Amino acid sequence: KGALLHQGRSAGGHVIISAVEHPSVAAPVRFLERIGYDVSIVGVTGQGVVQPNAIRSLLRADTVLVSIMHANNETGAIQPLKAIAEICHERHVLLHTDAAQSVGKIRTMVDELDVDLLTIAGHKVYAPKGIGALYIRRGVPLEPIMHGAGHEAGLRAGTENVPHIVGLGRACQLALKSLDESQQRLLKLRDRLWNLLQAGVGDDLKLNAQLSPRLPNTLSVSFPGVVGHELLDRIPELCASTGSACHSESAAVSPTLAAMGISDPEARGTIRLTLGWFTTDDEIERAASLLIGAWEALK
Repeated sequence: KGALLHQGRSAGGHVIISAVEHPSVAAPVRFLERIGYDVSIVGVTGQGVVQPNAIRSLLRADTVLVSIMHANNETGAIQPLKAIAEICHERHVLLHTDAAQSVGKIRTMVDELDVDLLTIAGHKVYAPKGIGALYIRRGVPLEPIMHGAGHEAGLRAGTENVPHIVGLGRACQLALKSLDESQQRLLKLRDRLWNLLQAGVGDDLKLNAQLSPRLPNTLSVSFPGVVGHELLDRIPELCASTGSACHSESAAVSPTLAAMGISDPEARGTIRLTLGWFTTDDEIERAASLLIGAWEALK
C-alpha cells in the first residue's frame, strides 16, 4: 500500500501481483483495487512459476509496483526474481517480494535478488510470533499506513517491541549460520518422505510443482481418490494442512492449485507437508506410515 499511496493516483495507479500470492499480499491489493487502483494478475505455469516475460507483457506506463513472492507457501516453488527484477527496473518499476517462506530455508540476499522491497515473518525462522521486518532499498519512498509519532523513521507509528526485535535478529543470525547444513538435511528428509509416500501409494500419487526449483522443506502432494481434509481427519496426531496454514479451515479449492491448472479432484485430494529444523528421521517414517494407512482406509 505504501508504495502506491506515496505516488498518488495522478502519478500512476497500476500494480501487478501473481495468481499465487499469499493473502498478506493479495488482500491489501484487493483493497487498493476497491479505492480505484488498477490491478493485473499474472498467471503461473503448471509448475507454479511466474514467467518473467509474462510480467513484461503486463507492464504499463503507469505501473508503480510488481509484487511476486520468493517461494510459494503451499508448493514451495521458487520464483525467478532476479530475471523479474531486471524487467521491472528497465521500466523503473518497483519490485516487492514476500520472502516469508524463503528466509532461513534458502539463500535470500536482497542484493542478489535485486528487489526494492522485501518482507519477512519472524515466526518462520523461530523468532517470536508477532514480529516481522520490511527491507526498503535506499531511496525507495513509502507512505506510512500507520500514522502517529515518528517511530521507525516515520514509517510505522507505535512503540517498538524491542525484545521481539532482538529475538528476530538473533533468529536470523542462527538461521544464516546453519543455512547450508539445515538446507541439506531438510532436503534429504523431504525427499525421503516423498519416496516413502510414493512407494506406499503408487504412481498415481502426484507431487505438485515437482519440476520447478522448490524449497527444501515443502511438499504439496495430491492423493488419488480421496479428499484431503478427510485424510487428515483420520490422523489428528499429524500436523499438516490442505492448503496455506493461514486459511487451512477453508473447504474451497486452493487458489494456488487452481492457478496451476490442477484438476478439481486432484486439488481436493492435496495436502501440504512441511518440515522444520527439529524434524527427525523417525518422524518422517511415522508420518509416511500414518498417511499411507489413512489413504488405504479411505480409497
